[in-house]
Amino acid sequence: MTNSTLERSTALVREVPIPIDGRLLAGDLNVPAAAKGIVLFAHGSGSSRHSARNRFVAERMRDADLGTLLFDLLTPAEELIDLRTRHLRFDIRLLASRLVAATRAVSEWPETSRLRVGYFGSSTGAAAAIVAAAELHDEIGAIVSRGGRPDLAGSALPRVTAPTLLIVGGWDVPVIGLNEDAFELMRCERELAIVPRATHLFEEPGKLDEVAELAAGWFVRHLTGKSVPQPAATLSST
Repeated sequence: MTNSTLERSTALVREVPIPIDGRLLAGDLNVPAAAKGIVLFAHGSGSSRHSARNRFVAERMRDADLGTLLFDLLTPAEELIDLRTRHLRFDIRLLASRLVAATRAVSEWPETSRLRVGYFGSSTGAAAAIVAAAELHDEIGAIVSRGGRPDLAGSALPRVTAPTLLIVGGWDVPVIGLNEDAFELMRCERELAIVPRATHLFEEPGKLDEVAELAAGWFVRHLTGKSVPQPAATLSST
């Protein structure tokens, strides 16, 4: 058995309950044996921890020896309400509070308490990640936004201290503009990566791979201190 096979076989994989205000959110925790950081995923509007795109990216994170936590931002009862009203998915403060609760849980679990925390946010989840990171300051080591709406983070943008990577598809013109506006308001180390010939969901062949490579490199560099080469993409940075 090779070392890499042994490490995968001893990885921690389990469902976890995340307590919030007397209720529980469902989460899927996966931590490679050699992990030195962990990435919490904040899914986009109308999605869940079962998002195929986020699970694809999470697998790439684990290949880079990063732990992952995918969890539902809403309780089952809230999801039923949101299916009718569609308002909770845009309640950034609520979603951010859930991300803070998940971060607190990760810091208390013996298996993950030593790991540096990063946030991966999609769509409205990106705004929630920024708001939560602004509250937690140095507790968060890095943020990545995929096709996100960081503009919805509002006054939290200049208060974020975690290095932040904003990834947008080159054909997602309206969202590029929103990310550029948010980029200008931020004061932390930051980069804006434009993935060429990609739409909002990065559904074109190979484009989600590019997102995963960019994100994994950003988290490895800022959560573990390792130097990694940057994939080809159009980057703006501070």
